[in-house]
Amino acid sequence: MSSGLPIVKLGTVPIGSRLRLLGYEPTARDYKRKLLAMGLTPGVEILVKRYAPLGDPIEIEVRGFALSLRKEEANALCVSLITGEQE
Repeated sequence: MSSGLPIVKLGTVPIGSRLRLLGYEPTARDYKRKLLAMGLTPGVEILVKRYAPLGDPIEIEVRGFALSLRKEEANALCVSLITGEQE
């Protein structure tokens, strides 16, 4: 996962942020298989749609569908902000 991009936590970015999934935290073995099955594969683009009032769960858009993640699942993702790309 040495892409040189700064890694951020999914729960710390503002709504509307576009992110790229770089991989998973090494301690996320319990969640990794579940997240992969939901389409969260390395390289996929993620859009942060909204946060619940207490920050849990987080709604994201991935591959054209909405997905809600618990804080523990969201913290298992290693993501970086997408900047300077045109849609």
